[in-house]
Amino acid sequence: MGVALFISSMPPSLSSNESTVPQAAAAPLVPAVARALTLLNLLAQRREPMSLTQLTSELALPKSSVHGLCNTLLAFGYLRRQPGGFFLVGPRVMGLAGAFLADTDEAQEFNALWADGSPQPEETIVLSVLDESDALYLAARKGTRPLGLAFNIGTRLPAYLSGSGKAILAFRDPEEVRRLYADGLVTHLTNKAPSDIDDLLKELAQTRKRGYSIDDETVREGVYSVGAPVFDATGRVVAGIAVCVNKAGLGSDRGRRYHEEALSVARRLSHRLGGEVPIGFATETHDSRDVHSPRKALAAAPLKTRKRN
Repeated sequence: MGVALFISSMPPSLSSNESTVPQAAAAPLVPAVARALTLLNLLAQRREPMSLTQLTSELALPKSSVHGLCNTLLAFGYLRRQPGGFFLVGPRVMGLAGAFLADTDEAQEFNALWADGSPQPEETIVLSVLDESDALYLAARKGTRPLGLAFNIGTRLPAYLSGSGKAILAFRDPEEVRRLYADGLVTHLTNKAPSDIDDLLKELAQTRKRGYSIDDETVREGVYSVGAPVFDATGRVVAGIAVCVNKAGLGSDRGRRYHEEALSVARRLSHRLGGEVPIGFATETHDSRDVHSPRKALAAAPLKTRKRN
């Protein structure tokens, strides 16, 4: 699945009337490095090839300077050039992304779930965190059953489309969700995505009530996923996992076993992160009288968020 990888946010322009120095910077930046990173970030945000002329215009730099930046980045593999002189982000960027993502606590502990020789899951299980308005995939455990969809480390999707992303968004304040998607839900990969922010908020409320999210072919036709939130030691939802299956194999129980598997993986990962999972979270029940059911426990859980740097 060809989903573009974003590089960490950099200002889109280096013109003199825009600040390019991060507010928290304690030391002056090296101009050439800042320009190179801004160029890469521009290409990553656009998700389409750009010509030298386009880059020059967007960056508000001399054409000779942009030409030199492109040649240098090409030489190191951080850009690639298409016929006709159009530029795209190059393959070496994936190495940097992989090194960063592999060292996050969430990714390490997720991979450790199967490090003791535990059998591989039957279905693909993915881990993501919320990065601005996107679900950023940190890790994926490929299942023994074919899925027809590959989740690569560093892949980004709008969080409102993915099972793991919606599991995180459900624990964000509704006003924060509105701010994240102030421009609307502009990306649709199938015709089953939520139509507007109000529809999304209703779905997130249902997700929070029952304890797990559902992606019913919103990312790819024929693919169904169940997501669940991951808690850290402070009780905040810091990540989401999702069990991804071929929809044709849901069975007569409409995937209930996958609901339970998602909750179980989320519980185990939360414990590895020192998280206190709401009572009954890992065992789904449809008995509304059970005071320890996940839907009651999660409905009572406070909304806590973590801002990723």
